[in-house]
Formats: sequence, structure tokens, C-alpha cells
Amino acid sequence: MKIGVPKEIKTHEYRVGLTPGAVREYVAAGHSVSVEANAGAGIGATDDSYRKSGATIVSSAREVFASSEMIVKVKEPQPSEWVQLRENQILFTYLHLAPDPEQAKGLIKSGCTAIAYETVTDADGGLPLLAPMSEVAGRLAIEAAGAALKRYAGGRGLLIGGVPGVQPARIVVIGGGVVGTHAARMAVGLGAEVTILDRSIPRLRELDELFEGRVRTRFSTMEAVEEEVFAADVVVGAVLVPGASAPKLVSRGMLSSMRKGSVIVDVAIDQGGCFETSRATTHADPTFEVEGVIHYCVANMPGAVPLTSSQALNNATLPFGLALANKGFAAVLENPHLRAGLNVYRGRLTYKAVADSLGLPFSPIDQAAA
Repeated sequence: MKIGVPKEIKTHEYRVGLTPGAVREYVAAGHSVSVEANAGAGIGATDDSYRKSGATIVSSAREVFASSEMIVKVKEPQPSEWVQLRENQILFTYLHLAPDPEQAKGLIKSGCTAIAYETVTDADGGLPLLAPMSEVAGRLAIEAAGAALKRYAGGRGLLIGGVPGVQPARIVVIGGGVVGTHAARMAVGLGAEVTILDRSIPRLRELDELFEGRVRTRFSTMEAVEEEVFAADVVVGAVLVPGASAPKLVSRGMLSSMRKGSVIVDVAIDQGGCFETSRATTHADPTFEVEGVIHYCVANMPGAVPLTSSQALNNATLPFGLALANKGFAAVLENPHLRAGLNVYRGRLTYKAVADSLGLPFSPIDQAAA
């Protein structure tokens, strides 16, 4: 199969769909790979390093899209990219379609087969292609919170870990999944006082054992959320409903009762955000203030550490990408985990949570492929 890797064009996105090491694996499996010039610059991978791995370097994204049977990216296609997609072409990348109707309509119109990293599953019911970036984002959330808490950034002027004799920051993590666990791990490591809210009692038990009493766990109710958010210095939104829009758990009205200069980090912003006042920001302008509360809502947080992120992502996506390259769409029909990743197929939405979020018709894959 002909594989194409365009350079990412989203603002301050430095990751790359395939590292030189991953390209080498595709080439060894008998596939050809075209990489846009300077696509790997963000991770320090030169065009020569891609050539040595067996790739062909092309001068423009247009050449990549025109010549490839499968496009491998990191972030969702931008308007200038989705218009270049075509029928019988596979797109393998993060999509996050639920809060993005324009992208969804663009992919539907293109007729392409779009497989979303974030909804591919594994035998344990997990999301193996989302997990590595969730790990990175969870850890970065605490770094971002620490920066936003500084007085010159508009925050309370609080050091996350405090010092002897001075109370540390109180950090509340809403959601005990991969993002929440890694955010809590970082926060505990810095010496913060940490609370995790989740609606799964078994998961709360796991977290209690994992952290050996170093975090507080609470069952997430409206009352618990209010109590914890109002007393927090930092609130990390780490809620995930696979494929669907994130639920809004903190309303605008609640902000007036929060501490002035406190910080919200909305890691769920890719799925629309779990705070009512959230709106996507970029690494170039990452924060804004509402009711005295600093909001950090960067939609591609792992892009800030592209070397770590690209390597982690490629480790996870490689076996799935090779399966698609080896068998084409047949791999989707044969593999239930890739089937779960199929969001758009030949002009139809094939992921129910996305269709429901967008209010568009849903076509089960059996019907869409008929």
C-alpha cells in the first residue's frame, strides 16, 4: 500500500504521524511511504533520516494526499486537508468529531474511510491509541496548572507543592481514567493535596490502592463536585465519554464561588470540554480568564512535547496501521478493535456517539459497507 505522511499544520503542532523508525517498519512490510518535506522537523527528524528509513520525500502536502492510499496523521484534518481526501482513501488519525460538525461534514463529503485513534479499542475494553496521549496530557496538565498559578500569569501566586510550614495547592481531578491518574501522579509527586472524583466505585477503590492513601477519592455527585471545586486551587477536567461530547460538569454560575486566581485545566477540550466556559486555545495563547478563574484549554497539549508524544503514539498505532496497510478496509471488517475506530465510511457516520452528538444520521458499519 502507498502510505502518506503530511506535515501537521494545526497551530503549534509539532508531532508527526510516522517517525523514521515506524517508516522503516512499513517499508520492511512491503509498503511505500511518502513523507512531506520537513514533516519530522518538530521531533528533530530530518528528511535524510526518513530517506534512510526507506521513505520518499515529496515537496508538498498536495503530493502526499494525491499519491497515497492511506494518510497517517496525528491531529484532525484541517479544512485545507479534508478537501484533498477522496473515496477509497483511508485516513488514520485523531478525529474528535463530536464537537466539530464542519470537519465531520467535510469527511462525509470526501467519501473517505476515516478511522479515529481515539475510538480504537483493545481486548480489555481500553482505548490503546488514546492512552499514550492521555498519559502525556495528564502529566502536562499539572505543569500547565503550575505555570498558570503564578501571579504574573493571573493566578493566585501559589506554589503547587508549597514549602515547609506553608499549605500546598489543593488540586481536584474530575475523572479517574488515564488522564486523571497521571495528573494525580504528577500532582502528588510535587507535594500537592489531591482529590480525585469519579462515578465508578471499583475505579475509586483501585485509585485508593494505587496511591496508598496519598490522594482522597470521592464519588462524583453534583454536591461533591461543587464542594471540591469551590475549595480548589486547580481543577483538572479529565472526563471521557468515548467518541461523544464531554459532559459539562462545572457551570459558568459555579465560577463566582471559586477562588479568584484559581486554575481550570480542561483536558477534555478535544471533545468539547467539561467546563461550560471552556473554549479551545493554542500553545501560542493558552489561557483566558472568566470570573477571575484562569482557563487553560489547549486542544493539542501533547504537541508541546512532540518527541515524547510522537514516539509514544507511534508505539501504539504501529500494529494497527500495519494491519490496515496489509489488508486495507478488510482489516476493519476482520478486527473488532479497528471496527470500533471507524467513524466515517463512504459518506456515512458509522460511530453512534459521534452521530448522536452532531444530530446526524448513524449508519452501522454492516449497513454502510453493504
